[in-house]
Amino acid sequence: MIKVINRVEGSYALGVLCSDYPDRFIAVRKASPMIVGLGENENFIASDVTAILKHTRNIYYLEDNEIVVLQKDSVKVYNTDKEEVKKDVFTVDWDVSAAEKGGYEHFMMKEIEEQPKALQNTISPRIKDGRIVLDDISLTARDIKNINKIYIVACGSAYHVGVVGKYLIEKMCRIPVEVQVASEFRYCDPIVGKNDLVIVISQSGETADTLAALREAKDHGARILSIVNVVGSAIANASDDVIYTWAGPEIAVATTKAYSTQLAVMYLISTYMAEKLGMLTSGEYARLVNDIEALPDKVAEILKSKEDVQYLASKFYNCHSIFFIGRNLDYAVSLEGSLKLKEISYIHSAAYAAGELKHGTISLIEDGTLVIALATGRELFDKTVSNVKEVKARGAVVMGVTTTEHTNMEDVADYVVKIPTIHEMLLPSLTVIPLQLFGYYMASLKGCDIDKPRNLAKSVTVE
Repeated sequence: MIKVINRVEGSYALGVLCSDYPDRFIAVRKASPMIVGLGENENFIASDVTAILKHTRNIYYLEDNEIVVLQKDSVKVYNTDKEEVKKDVFTVDWDVSAAEKGGYEHFMMKEIEEQPKALQNTISPRIKDGRIVLDDISLTARDIKNINKIYIVACGSAYHVGVVGKYLIEKMCRIPVEVQVASEFRYCDPIVGKNDLVIVISQSGETADTLAALREAKDHGARILSIVNVVGSAIANASDDVIYTWAGPEIAVATTKAYSTQLAVMYLISTYMAEKLGMLTSGEYARLVNDIEALPDKVAEILKSKEDVQYLASKFYNCHSIFFIGRNLDYAVSLEGSLKLKEISYIHSAAYAAGELKHGTISLIEDGTLVIALATGRELFDKTVSNVKEVKARGAVVMGVTTTEHTNMEDVADYVVKIPTIHEMLLPSLTVIPLQLFGYYMASLKGCDIDKPRNLAKSVTVE
């Protein structure tokens, strides 16, 4: 095996059987997920914990090029110098029912409904006596003050969390932030150095492009802070600091609770840094912390009205093309809403900054085109309403998403979805819920394979 992996290129997770040794097999991984399950008179390899939970809760996480020899009563791990490596046993503490549907038709709906609990698990341990406590990271006030620039690097929905993060950190901390798709960051010869912080976001912690981007940033001397869900994953192990989302297992390919918990971590980081920099008054800080703690209940409140979203989906599931528009944080959320819809319902959708419509995209609006307009913030509400009027004048049907304090959206939109009020910086966590539900119900009405959309994988471990 050592000779083989010295010649093989790329990423892989291999389990090898040999007829000369029928009582054992050998496994190795490189840049692809693999765990070892430790049972009684039985041992396992798998790509994910959920596959073996019915058999054991004790696992080893393997590093790249660590070779494991499994027999029914022994597990030994070696490095490429044939030296035995001692591994720490990790015990999975969530219940096997978390990886089962539990009466729901699809994992995705189960995971949408689990978001209040997942948010609670992410937020509660990190707020003590009204203060954000990030024991997971070693960033001091001095470290934060010395940051020259922050890069947020991720793929897919995690990238959309990064777009929200840019707005948050720049507004609250006044530190310049650049958000980049990981596959672009790794190949653009980034201008990043030792005074820069790179925030890497990945649900699985194994995303190939994100991991490669992390290594690129590290080679340039940057400090790495990762936000991941999987303990012991490759990205977690390669980072200087890690904040785990504690979202629990997410089975559906289209992420919901992992996205929401990543957002929650971004709120915690932004508020933590702003307070350390002295950018918040004690009153502002207390209100933010209080509203972060209120997020689980606010999300649960929205989920009680999911039938309203189901009704709207029943009117539009035959659409061929749908547009999402919004400004600032609403634009960031519209990116995620559009992705949710297209990846599970196969309906073409696109998200645009509302102010960009008149620069070309409005030519695509015709009679009956559905436009989903997000207008939750106070400052830019009237601007977005103006954009709604523009698309309405060209024949669009508009679904508005706004807060309960905005009562005049009904005057311009054909349909309105309301979310509760909360601190404006935290609105993305609430706005995204009806968009997740809308994508789910659209796909359900079309009869799509919601949990396993065509051509997609849960964890993208190849370029």
